[in-house]
Amino acid sequence: MDFVFHILFPLLIVLMLWAAQAIVRRTRQRRMAWESGLTAQARVVRAWATVQMVNNVARRIQWHEYDFTTAEGLAVRFKESGGPASRETGDATLVYYTGDEPDKATASEPQPTKDMFGTVLGLGILGVGVIILTKVMIQYW
Repeated sequence: MDFVFHILFPLLIVLMLWAAQAIVRRTRQRRMAWESGLTAQARVVRAWATVQMVNNVARRIQWHEYDFTTAEGLAVRFKESGGPASRETGDATLVYYTGDEPDKATASEPQPTKDMFGTVLGLGILGVGVIILTKVMIQYW
């Protein structure tokens, strides 16, 4: 039982904190790309889907790999999840990027309110998980 409270719970807390940091980082990258004003026409190089099982329910995640050229002539290729399933290899789409990190581009339409809601919801769920695990660990010790 000590293994659970001394190793597993702290590891879960660290993973939750890492996930929270990843959510915030990607939200900031998308927001910076939308606000930069830099856009380019991109081509879908590859489209695929992955399936994730959560509580015996299949969750399909759509992935796309994009290829575009910046205004400075730099060729960039990046992958992004969550795009529309109707977007196929060879399709053209508009991407948003920043001048200093064009590889952190996004093909998502600007939806800052929806993006912030998802971020707050994700951080809230992770925060509750960290609090619960911390309280259980403190009670055990």
